[in-house]
Amino acid sequence: MDDVTTENKHGEPHGHHGHAPALTGCPWHDVNEMLQSVGLRPTRQRMALGWLLFGKGGRHLTAEMLYEEATHAKVPVSLATVYNTLNQLTEAGLLRQVSVDGTKTYFDTNTSAHHHFYMEGNHELVDIPDPNLVLQKMPDVPEGYEISRIDMVVRLRKKR
Repeated sequence: MDDVTTENKHGEPHGHHGHAPALTGCPWHDVNEMLQSVGLRPTRQRMALGWLLFGKGGRHLTAEMLYEEATHAKVPVSLATVYNTLNQLTEAGLLRQVSVDGTKTYFDTNTSAHHHFYMEGNHELVDIPDPNLVLQKMPDVPEGYEISRIDMVVRLRKKR
């Protein structure tokens, strides 16, 4: 994957390997190209949900959050369609799934290797800003296996 430019939550551009492409010019055209580049047919639902997902830079969303955005944007999709689309985009490599507990899964538009803080009080997932976070001691991997990825979620709560 080539280095691409994305925007942070403040709308400022930044480039990182693994980020979903920033949508410039005609967003519909960019979403169309993005979907086709990974072999997904650009249906109306995928186009609309892709525009909502990738049109605002790096994001962490649950299916319910995206469904709510789609409803407010008058995009006629069911929650099941949102789940299916998010799973298809994840399988295609355009999103990354981050599970914070057994019941809550976020979809991250930044697919590069990075870790997260999870704010327990307000259920917010944010990127850990240090890309050079190192794990000191890894256990031996069983014979015939290799580490494909390490996902670390550091859970935070307000000080008492």
